[in-house]
This record gives sequence, structure tokens and C-alpha cells, in this order.
Amino acid sequence: MLQIEAITAGYGDVTVLRDVSLSIDAGQIVALIGANGAGKTTTLRVVSGLIRPSVGRVTFDGQAIHSWGTDRIVGAGLVQVPEGRHLFTQMTVLENLELGAFRRGRRGRGDRL
Repeated sequence: MLQIEAITAGYGDVTVLRDVSLSIDAGQIVALIGANGAGKTTTLRVVSGLIRPSVGRVTFDGQAIHSWGTDRIVGAGLVQVPEGRHLFTQMTVLENLELGAFRRGRRGRGDRL
């Protein structure tokens, strides 16, 4: 379902990820863990389209998405629900996930993904 293939990425002249690969199948639960500065956030930013990999590719449901904008990636159904920001603390986990399934439409109304 989600493939990260030999990506290299970073910020300006600083390379954070080198030859990183990961494969996640439908229904699989994966945890990305590591020390501060290990590249966890950078990896998720590449998947989300916030950072472009200089090498490698990201595919989602068989489509190469590493050159797509974030709006197109979200429109394809790939979203992140960050934990620990304390933005919606009164909502249940299910309510947080349901909120992540909506995006703002062209006319300002919510459209379910």
C-alpha cells in the first residue's frame, strides 16, 4: 500500500535520510521509532509531500506520489494524525481520526475523503 524506496532527503545542504526504504501493507500497523535526530519526522515529511526526496520514490496504492503536492496526497487518502500536540484533547481517538478524514472543499464545506 505504501512504499518508500531508497529515499535520500534533507534540508538545504544537510542530508538527513540516506537510502531509506520501508514497505507497509494494507491493514498493517507500523511504528517508526528512534532517537532524536534519527530522521523520523523527515521521513513523514517526505511521505506527506512537505519535502521532496533528492533520490528515490514514494508510492501509495501503486501510484508514485513523491512529486505530488500535499493537497493531492491528502486527496488520495493518505493523511497523518499527529499525536501529542494537545490540539483536540477533549475528542476521542475515533473523533480525531474522523476529523482527519475531512478536507476543506472549494466552497469551504468539508468533503469526506
